[in-house]
Formats: sequence, C-alpha cells, structure tokens
Amino acid sequence: MNKLVSIHPLEKMTFSLGLLLLSLIMRDERISLITFIVMSAFIIVGAKIPIKYYVKLLLLPGFFLLSSLVSILISIAPSTSTLPTYIWSFSFKGLTIFVGSASIETAKQLFFIVLGSISCLYFLILTTSVQSICHVLRQWRLPVLFVELVELTYRFIFIFLDSMQKIHLAQQARLGYHSPKQWLRSVSMLIAALLAEMFQRSRELNNAMQARGGETVYWQEDVTYSTKNWFGIAAIFVFLIIYGGVF
Repeated sequence: MNKLVSIHPLEKMTFSLGLLLLSLIMRDERISLITFIVMSAFIIVGAKIPIKYYVKLLLLPGFFLLSSLVSILISIAPSTSTLPTYIWSFSFKGLTIFVGSASIETAKQLFFIVLGSISCLYFLILTTSVQSICHVLRQWRLPVLFVELVELTYRFIFIFLDSMQKIHLAQQARLGYHSPKQWLRSVSMLIAALLAEMFQRSRELNNAMQARGGETVYWQEDVTYSTKNWFGIAAIFVFLIIYGGVF
C-alpha cells in the first residue's frame, strides 16, 4: 500500500542495506544522523507512511535503546578506587556511582548508530514485502534453506499471534483471568496450547511443502530497474563516503 511499492525490491534492498552497512562501518555520528534523516524522509515523504505511525514504530526500539544507554552511562566503583574523568558522581555506603566522560561519548555514538540502523531497517520493512525480499535473496544465491527459514519464521509470527488471540479470548469468556491464581493458571495453559498447536501447524506446513517438491515458490510482480534510481543511490553513497572522509 506504500507509494514505493512499484520500485524494484533489489533497489530498495541495496539502498537500505548499503546505508546500514555504511553507518555501521564508518561509526560516525554525523553519517548516522544523515542516514536517519534521509531514510525518515523517504519513509514519510516518499512512501507516504503516516508520521504518527512511524513515530509509534520508533518507540519500541527507542525504549530498549534508552535502557541500554542508561547501563552504559552509569558506572559503579569502590569509593577507595581512583575514578576516571567524570562529570557527575555520588558516594553511597562505600560505593561511588558516577557518569564518566568516556561513557558519554560511547553512549552518544551508540545512540546515533542505532538510530540510523533502525531507520534503514524500517525503510525496508515498510516498503518491501517479505515475498519480494525472499525473491531478491534467491537472486543473490543465498542458501535455499536460509531463505525458506526467513519466510517461514515471518509466516509463523502471524499464525502464532492469531492462535494466541483466539485462545486468550476463549479463556476470557470463561473468566480465566478474574484472579491472580486463575490468571497464572490460564497463562500456563495458553503457553502449553500454543506449543502444541505450533508443532501441529509446522508438521502440516512441512507436508504441504513436500507435496510441492520441497521448495517455496516466490512470486514477484513484473517490475523493472530504474537507471535514475541507481544513479540516485550511488550519489547518496558517494556523498556520505566523501563527507565522512573529509569532515
């Protein structure tokens, strides 16, 4: 449904994964920030993804990122030890809690790198279907087993969620969560039922794939490459490499 659906998936994968690798290899805060801005612009302006929806998607990895930054920023050492350069400290019962200058630099670098990487992956996820991604992976001659595991894992996420919702709704109809003890019992039964159903679904899916010859058929719409897009991708890569190397 996005406005970039007609773009060839190889172009979108090259663009997103190329910027992702560039951001990880160069490990430059400015490059990562530019990557985030460029990718966010393509997601919001190019693909016409609602900005509120995009911000909501950023909140989940943002929570894990902030929790990781807190663990990097705060250090604990015995009060008798010599502390490195720090900007804040607090002593409590023989221990010193402090925020070091090196920790701030590490946390700042990690924040921008992760932010740029997340935007690259969101661009790929929001503009390219899993079938198209698997089609490109097959073109790249990746092992068939790996490609099929990618698709099956993605498919089972939604099968798992659908089964969980149905079982949870049935338990709620029987007042399975009206008390803490009953809640714990219902959750354990839910997990057991999901495991049993997942094994059954996996056997059925395996039998269906064996009946078709053992390999998944990847259907891809007839889209063509765009020379203009490839020149644009190359121009962005060259600019970031030169900008990172000069400045």
